[in-house]
Amino acid sequence: MEKQYSVAIYPSEAVIALVKSMKEQLADEVGWFNSKNSVAHITICEFIATDASIEIIKNKLNLLCDSFEPFEVYLNDFDSYSNGAFVITPNEDSKIKLKVIMKKVTQSLRSLKMEKSSNPHISIGRKLKPENLEIAKHLFTTINTSFLCDSIVLRKFDDTIKQFVVTDSFKFNNNPKIEGIQGTLF
Repeated sequence: MEKQYSVAIYPSEAVIALVKSMKEQLADEVGWFNSKNSVAHITICEFIATDASIEIIKNKLNLLCDSFEPFEVYLNDFDSYSNGAFVITPNEDSKIKLKVIMKKVTQSLRSLKMEKSSNPHISIGRKLKPENLEIAKHLFTTINTSFLCDSIVLRKFDDTIKQFVVTDSFKFNNNPKIEGIQGTLF
């Protein structure tokens, strides 16, 4: 049976709590909005997979993440898009490092038909009406926080709660792969 999955980066519990409080603050002003109940995350990709193929995908992600080195992500700005999204963005250095992870993950899963994200961000609200987007811009003007990016998660869509839930986590172990080196001493 096919199910909808997402690969994402979860920030620290402190950043998740901060984003949740921001979403609640915005909801107090504008009412319900898309992504209000979504746990803070940076989306890498979304795809459909069968129960059989998801095990292969998990193995690929595990092998890939084993070689990644953990790094600090600095969140220091807000941005908005014409589609009504209001988001937290990382600084340039963090953005570059996140894009490398995102690209390597999507390349390792290139056999799948997927929706990829190429612009790392954490959504506060999506599909906001223009007037609600303006309210968000006035409510949130400064942010300066960070988290250690040391894993990615695989999430499966739960039809009951209409949200993705984490099924697996893949740690960054900083184990560089040694490829093409011959096993000789001389």
